[in-house]
Amino acid sequence: MQKYPMTVQGHAALETELKHLKSVERPEIINAISVARDHGDLSENAEYHAAKEKQGFIEGRIQELESKLSLAQVIDPSSMSGDVVRFGATVKVVNEDTDEESTYQIVGEDEASVKDGKISVTSPIARAMITKEVGDSIEVIAPGGSKAYEILEVDYK
Repeated sequence: MQKYPMTVQGHAALETELKHLKSVERPEIINAISVARDHGDLSENAEYHAAKEKQGFIEGRIQELESKLSLAQVIDPSSMSGDVVRFGATVKVVNEDTDEESTYQIVGEDEASVKDGKISVTSPIARAMITKEVGDSIEVIAPGGSKAYEILEVDYK
């Protein structure tokens, strides 16, 4: 079975989303379907078909979240230390061509948010950084071309 690595915060966010879907969204859509049914002929009832479609989406998302949470491997970065890059690390890098510095935290796929500086453990740059140390140079082969970075800092918050 595939494990889904995620931080404590990412796990909590998925649990919150699941709880919201089950306690708010699901009852609302059941009510919307009931109201649409009362309008008569279901074959030409756009409200009914839209509600059923939304119900399918919600139920699919609930199943996906339950599966990921049951297979979650929750990792607390604050309990780790060292100069080697691993899951959960916050890594400061410098682009060797432009001298532009960036800071990224390596997180699970569902937690990734570039605007928040969180990158998926499966992204090209994160895969290149894993197991490297402060001072190491890495080459990232991405769709936009190859880029070289140097790891400046590794922190576990």
